[in-house]
Amino acid sequence: MTTIHYKSATDLAGMIRAGTMSARDVLEMFLDRVDRFNPKLNAIIVQDREGARRCADAADKARKNGDALGPLHGVPMTVKESYDLAGTPTTFGIPMFRDNVANTDAVAVGRLKSAGANIFGKTNVPVRLADFQSYNDIYGTTNNPWDTSRIPGGSSGGSAAALAAGMTGLEIGSDIGGSIRNPAHYCGVFGLKPTWNLLPMRGHGLGGIVTPSDISVIGPLARSADDLELGLGLLAKPDLIEAQGLSVNLRPLHEPSAGLKFAIWKSDPICPSSTAVGAKVEAVGQSLASAGAQVDDQARPSFSGEESHLIFQTLLASAMSARVPDSEFEQMVTKANQLDPADKGPAAQQLRWQTMRARDWNGANESRNKMRWAWHAFFERHDFLITPIMPTTAFAHDHRNFGQRTIEIDGKSIGYFRQTFWAGLAGVSYLPAVIIPGGCGPDGLPIGVQIIGPAYSDLRLVQLARRLESMGYRFQPPPID
Repeated sequence: MTTIHYKSATDLAGMIRAGTMSARDVLEMFLDRVDRFNPKLNAIIVQDREGARRCADAADKARKNGDALGPLHGVPMTVKESYDLAGTPTTFGIPMFRDNVANTDAVAVGRLKSAGANIFGKTNVPVRLADFQSYNDIYGTTNNPWDTSRIPGGSSGGSAAALAAGMTGLEIGSDIGGSIRNPAHYCGVFGLKPTWNLLPMRGHGLGGIVTPSDISVIGPLARSADDLELGLGLLAKPDLIEAQGLSVNLRPLHEPSAGLKFAIWKSDPICPSSTAVGAKVEAVGQSLASAGAQVDDQARPSFSGEESHLIFQTLLASAMSARVPDSEFEQMVTKANQLDPADKGPAAQQLRWQTMRARDWNGANESRNKMRWAWHAFFERHDFLITPIMPTTAFAHDHRNFGQRTIEIDGKSIGYFRQTFWAGLAGVSYLPAVIIPGGCGPDGLPIGVQIIGPAYSDLRLVQLARRLESMGYRFQPPPID
């Protein structure tokens, strides 16, 4: 029997509604886990225990009165630090925002509360949500529960670590360069990067920003595919403006596995996969083939990996520069204007992308939209694409300057941020992608496998994840108990 603290949020809600356990008892169980394991993991960095206890008691009273609070009735959960949660700081790990206390809840947080969730804390992030690691000068460093000398991923690193350690029932993160997907991979949990703008982001932005950031999305992380589907259903509803004329009707996965067509993109020169990661990607393909699916390891969209990565780098740099303070951005513009036109080096190109004019952005956006149509044609021939999300298992903490960092893949080093290649395939083209636990590599660390689908195939993806979960691709607890 699955230990209570590793059960899915769906199962926990069912137990609370049935009276098998009280909401208060479930909360205290998670708080006890936080007391035992959070000191060495530092995943949950803001807590409101007394408020959570009041919420749990209210959930238990409602159950006794025969009132259902929703599908997450009384389930304790945490949210990524970058969401506004009334009465708590939203800092994005930036020291100057240490005292930026939210007055209201983000739309997503409000929807989870309306579904009965008991949000008792927030989880750690890197500075500006801009790293594969999760550390900052406000809250410190988050460690991986599989090996505390290693990273949990980022920027939703605290989210994935808390889930994997059984310290929370459910989580929501955000993703612009793999920030839901790489932590899910490194910590061995499920994660969904939805179709861009399907889940409203209002309340996930510093300074009261309400404009959805290019590429960036919010989405659930969980210990089960059922919870991904539950989170998707609760959050994939138009915000107030769009709700005047739009609704969401995502298509389910009705076809048997034997009727599906999969492509596999196991490795790429830009970001080669380690032998261990590549083996897990192949294993998922083999499992589906054994179920009767058609699997093609040669199929590709009609553009190259280099094209995709270039467009992604360009638009990602532009989007991330919006998080830079005005004074710092002015300095970047000055430096960009002083660049030698002949300088095509990586640093110069990055600076140009960060400060480009609207006309240049529109040109990059046109290239992106041509690539989206190429994906559309690809997914008319194939239902899903199976890829890595990162080239290796979790690496050791590395807090050096970005320019000094590299990543070693089977003895060969590549640039640190080339690791965004696999995340960028889906991200820049606004496609949904799900991460499933693929099992552990030879080093005993978890490996996640990414499955990408066409735009708005989010429900089909999480239901495919459920099928794979039933085949054995499921959450495994880390060796911390």
